[in-house]
Amino acid sequence: MLNLILRVAVNSVALWVAAQLVTGISLSDSVPAVLLVAVIFGLVNAFIRPIALLLSLPFLILTLGLFTLVVNTAMLGLTAWLTDSLRIDGFWSAFLGALVISIVSWVLSLFLPDD
Repeated sequence: MLNLILRVAVNSVALWVAAQLVTGISLSDSVPAVLLVAVIFGLVNAFIRPIALLLSLPFLILTLGLFTLVVNTAMLGLTAWLTDSLRIDGFWSAFLGALVISIVSWVLSLFLPDD
């Protein structure tokens, strides 16, 4: 249970950092709304992202994995579509936001215990 709470916190911080750094991404100022967006983002990544990666496997192989950034962009866009608390203005904002979220999540995950 603690691991789940930590993952939601990491997603929340990563989404907030992306909203601060990338023009074209806006996130609600309300903490409960940000936590809800983080939960939705986590659910999208847990259930839909593996299917998208499997379906895009030829592109992943062809681009040596760089197509993963496009899949991450689509997952962020889907999250924005599912909630009103996250707004993204266009593909490049979503692309840069997905890149920032990936980097921030990776860095913060280094400090979490491995379970």
